[in-house]
Amino acid sequence: MKNLLIAIAILGGAGSAFAKQPNIIFVLADDLGYMDLVSYAARVKGVERSECYYETPHLDQLADESVVFTQAYAYQLCSPTRASLITGKNSASLGFMTATPGAFKTHYNQGLDTPDGFYDHDGFENKTDRPFWPLTQGMSNIALPLEETTIAEALTGYDSAFIGKWHLGGHGSEGFSPSDQGFEELAWFDSGGSVYFNWRDRWDRKEKEHPKMAQAELHQGYSGEETGEDYLTDDLSVQACRYIERQAKSDNPFFLYFCHFAVHTPFGAKPEDIVHFENKKTRGWNQQNNPTYAAMLRSLDDSIGALRQTLEKTGQADNTVIVFMSDNGGIERLDGNGKPTFSCNAPLKGEKALVYEGGIRVPLMVWYPEGFNPALCDVPVDCNDLYPTLLQFGGEYSNSGDGESLMPLLHDPKNKAGEYSRDTFFWYYPYYVGVGLKKGELTAPRSAIRKGDWKLILDWEGHLELYNVRQDISETRELSASEPERTQALFKELVGWINENVETRYIPKTNSRYDATHAEARSFENVFEKQNMDWPVGRPSRVSK
Repeated sequence: MKNLLIAIAILGGAGSAFAKQPNIIFVLADDLGYMDLVSYAARVKGVERSECYYETPHLDQLADESVVFTQAYAYQLCSPTRASLITGKNSASLGFMTATPGAFKTHYNQGLDTPDGFYDHDGFENKTDRPFWPLTQGMSNIALPLEETTIAEALTGYDSAFIGKWHLGGHGSEGFSPSDQGFEELAWFDSGGSVYFNWRDRWDRKEKEHPKMAQAELHQGYSGEETGEDYLTDDLSVQACRYIERQAKSDNPFFLYFCHFAVHTPFGAKPEDIVHFENKKTRGWNQQNNPTYAAMLRSLDDSIGALRQTLEKTGQADNTVIVFMSDNGGIERLDGNGKPTFSCNAPLKGEKALVYEGGIRVPLMVWYPEGFNPALCDVPVDCNDLYPTLLQFGGEYSNSGDGESLMPLLHDPKNKAGEYSRDTFFWYYPYYVGVGLKKGELTAPRSAIRKGDWKLILDWEGHLELYNVRQDISETRELSASEPERTQALFKELVGWINENVETRYIPKTNSRYDATHAEARSFENVFEKQNMDWPVGRPSRVSK
């Protein structure tokens, strides 16, 4: 008999009461595109699943039994999404706006005094002669502030554990690991990517990458228990399943935050799986042509199967919620002919690091057959919503953050009762990025707002783009010229949001060394002046270390 909700009282204002607080497994994939899951791709393209190139049978089965969100959004890169997921706040308000490599310089890791109004873990940029305008300060906080309350800290009564990719701890800064944010550490690494073979020595390394860091040794990872597996995705899956088995003996519900490195670079897959996809007849479907990528995705899918099998074996399946999501859109990495070499997000435009749909629209599904019927939900939602949702599963109530619980949509996927009220979403990325719509293109800083069906993109070098993304998922019909009043209104709302939420130090500044006559100079037009608005100044910076 189903353990249905005893009460869903006051969905917008109180935690839901369950017969028994469910276990929660949140699986976050890395760089997984909207069109990488067969269940999503087949539906969008209107084909049979067997026609697709990739193979995701376990995730497809999960989708068939879940509430599947077709318009779910993350941020354009992994760290901003991760910061939002465990705090419920827009990443820009936390100072987490980009993802950084281990060599990224901060005041802390360079042994420098932190200027007033900055974080120890703010990065800085020395390329003041860059011939682009506007020049961003290059600042981004890379360690999640300890004053933030994470999901693990808020889920009182739960045993919370973390496994996989962290990328929120200042690349090994002391005091910012998962255990400092409320999690038991099963196995983790604080980096954007990891090799998939022979990773353990690197994860367990204690030698500092930045010698001037004011700490004795590096706190960047822990490879966890030995499993006998030599492929990273398989190893993490075994360790996660062992945790589930252990928790079956506990009186407390558990929250397992499982952040896979798959399918992030550097690419690596099991040779037998690569051979399988090299020879598959459907290779090339929707320009998905990379057998190593397909093999990595298969291992990620197998991990979902292993988790579910362990839940069944230990008798916990009936009282466990599984949430599956990706941290940003897929990466295509175009070749000289404009063809994707990794995966392909078509019909979505763009890829990871861009605020087009291909960079921010992601798969999201919530599985709990004992509480919800399978359904498609076409209501736009975003990653800020997961924090209050998971807390509500745990009987807690969050009155902070920028999201709204998805519980109403899990029961009413069409939102007929209007219990889910969000209709406006924001993205803020004030950096140049070497990912574009053409190979080698350096893309200007971009920000965006989606309100209802309309999405406005601000290119900080002087352009506005307007799309109706419900009617035009591919963002091929740019409508700013034909919709000037709507464009103006959305732009004004976006700028107002930036001023209220983004700290001053993260606002792009002009480059006094910029030479507009340089042969490689980029064209610039002050779109703020053109729209009769002041350049954003942001809100005062919090003084925090």
